[in-house]
Amino acid sequence: MSPRKSALWMQQLDDRILEHLDEEGWSSPRVMATEPDLDASKGRIRERCEFLVYAGFAAPLTDTMYEITRWGQLYLEGEVDAEHQPRPTVERALR
Repeated sequence: MSPRKSALWMQQLDDRILEHLDEEGWSSPRVMATEPDLDASKGRIRERCEFLVYAGFAAPLTDTMYEITRWGQLYLEGEVDAEHQPRPTVERALR
């Protein structure tokens, strides 16, 4: 596995969310907020999930559930440079 190539907009929480989604297959911010390694509120996790959706690394299953995409898996494997993905902003990702 190659080192991950994160983007300037990304946070450590984004990697933890993607790792969780990769391990579990799908999850909700409510469930992820109970995970000690995520250490963030449900609202914060939901916000970061929406950023990851905009960048193509996660996809919504419902209004409250997310799954990792193939792009997200490739990012975790170090095969995708996140700087080349769409750059989420509050205005773009949280509308």
